[in-house]
Amino acid sequence: VRLTRLLLAHRLLNVPTVPVKNLNGSSPVHPALAGMTGILMSAAALPVCLTRPPKLVLHPPPISKSDIKPVPGFNHSCRKTTKKQVRKGKTPEEVVKKYLQKVKSPPEEDCTICMEPLGGPSGYKGPGVGPVSKAESVGRLTQCGHQYHFQCLVAMYNNGNKDGSLQCPTCKTIYGVKTGNQPAGKMEYHVIPHSLPGHPDCKSIRIIYNIPPGIQGPEHPNPGKPFTARGFPRHCYLPDSEKGRKVLRLLLVAWDRRLIFSVGTSSTTGESDTVIWNEVHHKTEFGSNLTGHGFPDPGHLDNVLEELRAQGITEEDALVEK
Repeated sequence: VRLTRLLLAHRLLNVPTVPVKNLNGSSPVHPALAGMTGILMSAAALPVCLTRPPKLVLHPPPISKSDIKPVPGFNHSCRKTTKKQVRKGKTPEEVVKKYLQKVKSPPEEDCTICMEPLGGPSGYKGPGVGPVSKAESVGRLTQCGHQYHFQCLVAMYNNGNKDGSLQCPTCKTIYGVKTGNQPAGKMEYHVIPHSLPGHPDCKSIRIIYNIPPGIQGPEHPNPGKPFTARGFPRHCYLPDSEKGRKVLRLLLVAWDRRLIFSVGTSSTTGESDTVIWNEVHHKTEFGSNLTGHGFPDPGHLDNVLEELRAQGITEEDALVEK
């Protein structure tokens, strides 16, 4: 009763509109109290402004097939990958030697792979690496100059995809062409007639990734064991701008090199032996950014280009459509 009288008094004094917000409980004010206040204010004929929390918008409005168009400058709208082709020829030792310079006098520091002094023998004792002469025991990577035991580099190579490439464990410089262990699947891409938040002057590129569950191959963590593929098909979005199309071209290179996805343990669910994203971020929210995976995000395209560079993919690798 006292609150009603107080509200009536405020009305007589011409108090301006009072908003009652956050009825979902996201503010320090208890939602029940906020709701009661709104009812009393309405009863007193005071103007009430109720606001609701933002809504998650994962997908665009319904789109007819006739409204879906090819991406300008791209001759195709679909790319498939198959199972990894086994590369024959060079041995692991031959691959590693290709990227090394001999070191006559190793520095007084540790090999950052085995953590043993470079002046002494390699600390790696596992299978797959034979003995080497003292003259070949330490090597310097030709581009970045970091030095390691030769046997340690061969062991590291044997533990990877054995695709003819090598990545410096210190600075991540890539030697050769890096490929991943992404399972077989399909990547579709086209333009839809809707704009993304923050990009009102252009339409949008929609990418649809689809990877089915299957059996792990020799390049995966547990060969012969089944792997799951949750959440497919996955829809992702880019602005249909010049930079957005540049990112798409490089994503196609990453897809062909099997670097978009991997098989491992999900960081969100903890599930092992499942298809996971592989360090190249995508936007999966179309009309919101509540989870951080949507727009607007002014730095997103530049960040993706940097992540692709970290995978050994640069603008010079832009895919030439066949």
